[in-house]
Amino acid sequence: MWIFGRNGASGFSATSTAEELTEGIHASGLTAIVTGATSGIGSETARVLALRGVHVIMAVRNTEKATQVKETILEDIPNAKVDIMELDLSSMASVRDFAAKYQSSGLPLHVLINNAGVLSPQFKLSNEKIELHFATNHLGHFLLTNLLLETMKTTSYEQNTEGRIINVSSEGHRFAYTGPLSDYMNNESSYSSIYAYGLSKLANILHANELARLLKEEGVNITANSLHPGFINTELFRGHNIFSIICNRILRYFIKDLSQGAATTCYLALNPQVKGVTGEFFVDSNLAKPSSRAKDQELAKELWEFSMGLTSSK
Repeated sequence: MWIFGRNGASGFSATSTAEELTEGIHASGLTAIVTGATSGIGSETARVLALRGVHVIMAVRNTEKATQVKETILEDIPNAKVDIMELDLSSMASVRDFAAKYQSSGLPLHVLINNAGVLSPQFKLSNEKIELHFATNHLGHFLLTNLLLETMKTTSYEQNTEGRIINVSSEGHRFAYTGPLSDYMNNESSYSSIYAYGLSKLANILHANELARLLKEEGVNITANSLHPGFINTELFRGHNIFSIICNRILRYFIKDLSQGAATTCYLALNPQVKGVTGEFFVDSNLAKPSSRAKDQELAKELWEFSMGLTSSK
């Protein structure tokens, strides 16, 4: 558990937990989608949102594992509203199928939490032959958001509520490939898992920023923000044994536990302090400064057009 930190302008710090950040908030009228909710900060985010009365849709690849998480949540919160829907973000067909089923369900959508992520030590391609980090961490969420945006707009308009889109990024965005995006999509010879992951996390921030700009320009009551959850030893590092060893033996007092790791996500999803705040980057539930590339508006526009091209043809 992270044991250091002092409160920022929000009144919270790195030691604050998701429950502390949402204490006293009653959100029984809200519906939220959480991708990657079977483990780590995704499952903790789902639990805390359910605790506050949110109808949580767990968008997951492994439905069997999600069922176990749901049962655990219901044991602690018998009245929780939690549903499971299958979603593989590395497959555009799966993303489209998920969005179509969600739209046909007639459910509203107030909060979309793009949380799921992969960190692969080996070079891999998605079903559509796109480098796996970029395909899963960014492109799948980009397509999912675009497909569900009309549902969010309708919900916001009909219920006079603020919609919130939250991209879980990482400080790892500072370690990304440079140069044209297309140069690194499927180039195995120049592959680095750290830089590939970093590029996908940079894309998460740029996506939220450009989306915020477009929504503001349209006059829609939906915000889009990104965040770094903190350093947490989750299943994201499976396959990276050295990271787990370092975390467990050396850094265990300096990494966050899950309740702290999910805090900023839950803060952005429910806390009234961030009402109307959009296009920002948060760390430890406080405003923070991302890298200069993450604030590059032209790069954000370039990424948007590049992503639209990839998703529209698949």
